[in-house]
Amino acid sequence: MAVQERELPANEVLLEVKDLRTQFFTEQGVVKAVDGVSFTIKKGKVLGIVGESGCGKSITALSIMRLLPEPRGKIVSGTITFYPPEGGSVDITRLDRHSAEMRRIRGRHIAMIFQEPMTSLNPVHTIGDQIIEAIQLHQDVDKETARKRAIEVLNQVDIPHPERRINEYPHQMSGGQRQRAMIAMALSCYPSILIADEPTTALDVTIQAKILRNMRDLQRQYGMAIMLITHDLGVIGQMADEVLVMYVGRKVEQADVRELFLNPLHPYTQGLFRSIPLIGLKGKKLVPIAGSVPSPYNLPPGCYFAPRCPRAMDICRQEAPAEYEVEPGHFVSCWLYK
Repeated sequence: MAVQERELPANEVLLEVKDLRTQFFTEQGVVKAVDGVSFTIKKGKVLGIVGESGCGKSITALSIMRLLPEPRGKIVSGTITFYPPEGGSVDITRLDRHSAEMRRIRGRHIAMIFQEPMTSLNPVHTIGDQIIEAIQLHQDVDKETARKRAIEVLNQVDIPHPERRINEYPHQMSGGQRQRAMIAMALSCYPSILIADEPTTALDVTIQAKILRNMRDLQRQYGMAIMLITHDLGVIGQMADEVLVMYVGRKVEQADVRELFLNPLHPYTQGLFRSIPLIGLKGKKLVPIAGSVPSPYNLPPGCYFAPRCPRAMDICRQEAPAEYEVEPGHFVSCWLYK
């Protein structure tokens, strides 16, 4: 059945994104980077967002943080409603990206771990100075108190000898340590929401497992929500409570993590699961998704996945599907489930 809008309990939801559309205006044409995406982030929960590179995951996060490269990249419609701990609500899309209120929300209430720490950390300042600056920007504390808090969070993310490492520069740390330093900076102000954009990309599996365990432990300790962006379904299975699947800027499926893994409905989601290598299944071949992602400058009519879909019908190539709730809490945008 088609989705009916419902009133969400204010004490449950921290962030509500409705029909978000973010576009980039280039010389080649308009790119619909995020095309009508809706979701909520709830207290103490992990929302996983998964999809191929270029599907709009990171642009969704940058839209929430109001860090788009304006004027080329803009939120053209939709709302991003944040519910602060002190009560009330704020539509982030209506705030000036440089306003004092947006700066207060960004970092203090909603923090982000970026994809590549070496390009996100300032190479000419020590790790400690950068964390201390973030703490003093959002909290009314002196430098000595901020330094103690910085050492505390470095210790919480398992940086060895934090009293010494706080004085080191990013290039003096390994990739895993820089990533943990980024997590420490994001956590230093006790945010309500942590956005983690590919937090374990290019790290070896042992460091990846440790970082994910740290994030889960800290989330339970502080009671914060996490929006976890990744292309790795293994990480999603380990971390997420709810999963949103994106394809070329659109949401194609959303469900509880267990429900999605046991019963993926959209042909794209099913294709993602068929392409995962599984240990112990000898002779089982990986089944790649046929075709390639369409050019953002030349998107097909109807469902964007139709040219690659083995179950596509005529209507799929003519009209974009609505979102249907097939099971309670399990939403899919596909004509197969009308």
